[in-house]
Formats: sequence, C-alpha cells, structure tokens
Amino acid sequence: MMATMADFTGFPLWGPQFYAQLERHNTREFWDEHKAQWERDVREPMLALVAALEPEFGPARVFRPYRDLRFSADKSPYKTHQGAISGPAPGFGFYVGLDADGLLAGGGFRTHSAEQTDRFRRAVDADDDGVLPGIVATLQQQGFTIEGASLKTQPRGYPADHPRIVLLRRKELMAITNVGTPPWLATPAALDHVRAMWEQIRPLADWVTKNVGAD
Repeated sequence: MMATMADFTGFPLWGPQFYAQLERHNTREFWDEHKAQWERDVREPMLALVAALEPEFGPARVFRPYRDLRFSADKSPYKTHQGAISGPAPGFGFYVGLDADGLLAGGGFRTHSAEQTDRFRRAVDADDDGVLPGIVATLQQQGFTIEGASLKTQPRGYPADHPRIVLLRRKELMAITNVGTPPWLATPAALDHVRAMWEQIRPLADWVTKNVGAD
C-alpha cells in the first residue's frame, strides 16, 4: 500500500451522500462528473485507513469501483459502496466499507469454493466444545449481524437435529456491523474505531483461517 498512517484523516461525509446519489444515478456521466472528488474523499481515505491497519491485520486490498457485468442481469456499471479487506487470503479476514448508510466493518470469510464450505462444515461438526457458537454469540451481543449464504434445510450428510445445524446450513460466515455516520467518521479517530471493531472480529477471523483456510 502506498499510504501511511499519517495520511488518514477520516472519511468526509460527502462519501455517503455520493453513494446515495449513485444509487439513483448509476451512469457513466454521473460517475465521470464526480470521479475526482470520489478519489479524494473516498478512495484515498480508504487506502490510507487499510495501510495503517496492515501491520496488525495483514495484507490489504481495496476493491475496484466497477461491477462485473458478465453474468448479471443488472447492468449498472458502478458499485454503490467502497470496500476493502485485510487478511491472509482473498475472502478471509477483516472487512471495512463505506456506502450510503455510512461506515460498516466486520469480517469472517466469503467462500470461493465448495471445498472451503465443506471444510467449514466439517469443522463446525467437530466443534463439540462450542468454540465457534461462542464466538458468534459474543459478536451478536456486541452488535454484529451474522451474514452469509445459507441453505434453507440441512446440508447433505448432517442430521436436521444437529446441535449446530444453524451454522452447518451456512456456506460462508461473516459478522458485520453498520455504524452509520457518527461524528468521528470524518476525523482521524475513525482509525481507532475500525481497529477496535476488527479486534472484536479477530476470534472469528482466526477461527475461519485455521479451520477453513484458502484453496
């Protein structure tokens, strides 16, 4: 990453306002009109934020703003959020994003293969001490929402009355909290708030990295 900790001064509130407008005007013309300010008030702060957190949480990647339209019926060209992830492998670790609602943070893993989902379920099945359910319960108490693709019924090979059937239905596991636009968002203190939320996520990120891993 090119930015340093000293570069991060906060996320100007223009960013959420821009994404609210982009949801209504997702066109190349609108994007081109606002691109320079997006670079200054969204992308550059995000680069600076994750660069400052890399030494503690691992290599970071800031996502491109362009949507992949190849297999989508929605041909809107631009993402209505700016996200970044920090961690040991693609899809694993810690997430931060900015959208029309403000700042969100979290982590866990987004699956990239059936093999990852299978390893996740085998680890959940073997977790007789309830380590992962305990981590999830703690995060929910701290205000995180548990997300990720999930089956409506039990996966093949697991009984419907399995004590951890809710987790077993999941193909991936993320914990996310949306903090909106608090007064500190536009200040350097946003760095400390994201760091604190990522520290809350660390037990989940460590568990999925150890038990699921990357292909």
